[in-house]
Amino acid sequence: MSAKIRMNTEYRNKLFNKIKDVFENESTEEREAFLKSREDFNYCQKSAFDLAKQVVERSYPKEDVATLRVFKKKYGDPCDVVAKDKCFYFAHNEDVNEDGEQTETKSHFDFGLFGNLDGNESYGREDQDQFAHAYFREELKAKGCNPDILPQQSGKDSNPYKTKHVDMCNKALGKDCSGYSQDSNAIGMAKDFNAPFYADVIGTSYCRSRAIACTKKEYEEFDAWRIAKADVVSKHSTWIASISKQADQLKIGLKAYRYLSEGIELATELGINVDEAELVKTNSTGLTIYNPTNLANMIKGMKNKQSTNTREAKIIARKQYESVN
Repeated sequence: MSAKIRMNTEYRNKLFNKIKDVFENESTEEREAFLKSREDFNYCQKSAFDLAKQVVERSYPKEDVATLRVFKKKYGDPCDVVAKDKCFYFAHNEDVNEDGEQTETKSHFDFGLFGNLDGNESYGREDQDQFAHAYFREELKAKGCNPDILPQQSGKDSNPYKTKHVDMCNKALGKDCSGYSQDSNAIGMAKDFNAPFYADVIGTSYCRSRAIACTKKEYEEFDAWRIAKADVVSKHSTWIASISKQADQLKIGLKAYRYLSEGIELATELGINVDEAELVKTNSTGLTIYNPTNLANMIKGMKNKQSTNTREAKIIARKQYESVN
């Protein structure tokens, strides 16, 4: 039967999506490395923030924070100088230059979902979006989003297709794209991710104006956490690149096939079980068009046939009619 069913766009798309879905769920080295990078990041995130909170509280003792909150309650806005933040400039001066002078090493560390990965206080960059998409990949897939869009479009200029899917992912995560304060206005998954990673700071200005002192060892631990965050992006890119290469070849092959049986044979050779009947019956007219029996049955069902009741049945029906009338 399948040899008579010609391949069409619908079948190609169904086969492509089914096979690609298997590619994405195969236990490959690239996939396992990506999953492990997320686990490693989770550990580093908690460990680094616990340390960050200690460092912050060393500069802004809890008792001072409590006192200032009492003053705010008593005097109002003039004493509103305590705020919660999730990003901090940490700095140490334990390095020495060629002249034997101490130098300051300072960097920006943002514990938010869309925080930077390179120590620069900048937002809206693709690597920040990609981390968020990769971290919540399964949740975004369940919402009908494409969390792999950025590595799939790696090296390509901005385009409507790419922008559409990035925006869909960011919206699903709850990112506020209105400006600098994006993470503080986050909702949904982004807000839930950020919630555990705030610490009390003293000061009304932005974090760039308050470098918080730490030791070189502490700074290196913060750096290791940020490297773990960037590794999630790197491993996600590597995994998706391997899938994309396979998918590209899959598209070429399916496009060349004339019959559905060839696509099913390909799936079988790849170790993927495809039920032909299931493939052609769902929202498809392919089986009806190319199979004579099904086409005949469909046409017969369209006919308003004259009743073929027997003579006896017609007499009974007439008597029943006359008795009623």
